[in-house]
Amino acid sequence: MSKPKVLIITGYGVNCEAESAHAWKLAGAEPELVHLNDLLDHPERLETYQAMMFIGGFSYGDHMTSGHVFALRVKHHMQAQLQQFIDDGKLIMGICNGFQVMTKMGLLPGLDGNYFEPTVSLMQNDCGTFQNFWVDIRFEDASPCVFTKGLGTMPLPIRHGEGKIFTLDAGLVEKIEALGCVAARYVDAGNEPTQEFPENPNGSLNAIAGLTDPTGRIFGMMPHPEAYLFPENHPNWDKQKLDGELPEQGLGLKLFTNAVDFMNRH
Repeated sequence: MSKPKVLIITGYGVNCEAESAHAWKLAGAEPELVHLNDLLDHPERLETYQAMMFIGGFSYGDHMTSGHVFALRVKHHMQAQLQQFIDDGKLIMGICNGFQVMTKMGLLPGLDGNYFEPTVSLMQNDCGTFQNFWVDIRFEDASPCVFTKGLGTMPLPIRHGEGKIFTLDAGLVEKIEALGCVAARYVDAGNEPTQEFPENPNGSLNAIAGLTDPTGRIFGMMPHPEAYLFPENHPNWDKQKLDGELPEQGLGLKLFTNAVDFMNRH
């Protein structure tokens, strides 16, 4: 069986390409790094991939809010090709700045099949400053998300200044919840969603850490699973080892293996 090909878009301030590519390789896929300019010059290249990823970093220096410029360039130069990519049942993943790009473009939450009209945004953390530490993330069993099926709760690192999911439309939030589009939440020590800092590092509505579209094939979140590919990535790995609790692999890898398993089955 040939390995599924995954497009990773690089350039203009995004900086997580090495660990993202390695995650897909470990999961059994064939990632390819493509600079944004090359993709915009040849958007037909999308046809050759089964999945694509918007990675973390600080695209265009977060000018006009994080992910905004990157989202506009993609949307206005390759919207038709991206819509076809979605219609063909392929996968899209966005992490941190990539998640910001996807919300600013409208890919998430993607309700009613509308992927290019933004309805939610990611705004500045309630604390007002950039945060960089580990949090507990609960992946919701009721979500249709391909990437997060069966993962339960895991620790993951966050590093962002604009991670608060926000909208003034209460009805939209209800619809997102009803459709299972909340794929991941920040939780406290009791595994319950929380608005309290630092367990919720940004004050996100309903403790939302990640969203999926209703199909489950388009997914984004603020925490970085690609930064937890090896057990030793965890800040307390030495204690975990002494306690006999050190996992064989970094837990973040599970999101990528879920995606590759899905692509291999379809």
